[in-house]
Amino acid sequence: MNARQATTVEVDIFGGTYQVRGEKDAEYLRELAELVDGKMREIAEKISAADTAKVAILAALNLADELSQGRRQQEGDIVEIRERMTQLTEELAAALAEGTPATTT
Repeated sequence: MNARQATTVEVDIFGGTYQVRGEKDAEYLRELAELVDGKMREIAEKISAADTAKVAILAALNLADELSQGRRQQEGDIVEIRERMTQLTEELAAALAEGTPATTT
């Protein structure tokens, strides 16, 4: 079993400095921290309360929503690809059965 060594990196998020540890490389962890920091700052500009916990929760909800929408889109794309693959397979099978070249749209 190949155990991956954990990476620890110091990041700044919404005015605080944190030691983040993960299995990804330091640059990736910094990118994630920048994403969270950016989302928190975006939320803080839109609400009057400066409560860090509230900003963090709203940022987490926004990021979760973006992730969920991305997953739904990906699932829809997979269904569309499968449907198109089935259509092309049927067209190819029909063309082979008739002995004529298949055409695609």
